[in-house]
Amino acid sequence: MTAGFGGGSSAGGVPMLRLTDVEAAYGAIVALKGISIEVHEGEVVSLIGSNGAGKTTTMKTIHGLMKPRAGRIEFLGKDVTKSKTEELVRMGMAQSPEGRRVFPRMTVLENLEMGAFQRTDNEIGRDIDMVYGMFPRLRERKDQKAGLMSGGEQQMLAMGRALMARPKLLLLDEPSMGLAPLVIQQIFDIIVEINRTGTTVLLVEQNANVALSISHRAYVLETGVVVTHGTGQELLASDEVRKAYLGE
Repeated sequence: MTAGFGGGSSAGGVPMLRLTDVEAAYGAIVALKGISIEVHEGEVVSLIGSNGAGKTTTMKTIHGLMKPRAGRIEFLGKDVTKSKTEELVRMGMAQSPEGRRVFPRMTVLENLEMGAFQRTDNEIGRDIDMVYGMFPRLRERKDQKAGLMSGGEQQMLAMGRALMARPKLLLLDEPSMGLAPLVIQQIFDIIVEINRTGTTVLLVEQNANVALSISHRAYVLETGVVVTHGTGQELLASDEVRKAYLGE
């Protein structure tokens, strides 16, 4: 593929996404304790950490599914701390959520069309063809009910559906969860391709080794706090990170 889904630049070198001292809580349970992260245009940035570290909460908060109780979120240079999810989608942010969450009774094609529900342009058919080019299995299954597909196929569909919104920033939450190793490698190869074609990616992934290997930069979360950050290669080479998160 030569054409991309996303694109669009951040004004004046400002990060595409910036979180500053963001706190979030589930009732009395504080899940995020003042985290600050940045994602720049063209990057793949990963959030890694063990279960309960706050990774998915971070994604929900960024995408307007949870409201932060403190701090500031900026997207494309604008304060979006209080923005609703549908507003963020219109601005160019889309998410492939944890657990995939395809529409099981809809066909593959109908799921992809749902990803473009806020669009009014006449290039939706073109982008469906682009998704099929990136995920050939979806073309083969276009008339199949999504609920009857394998886990790997559903993950491809969830990612394709998110791409149909033409995001500048694609949020991927645990794309390898529950998948066989061969399928995981296919998914991560596609993430690299998505990034190469112009879409910035923020990735939450428990498979830290694979995530860091494709990331320009990464942040390590631990109980709602960013404990370290650096390039993907720096964190892969860190003895502390390797022992704590890479099983070495």
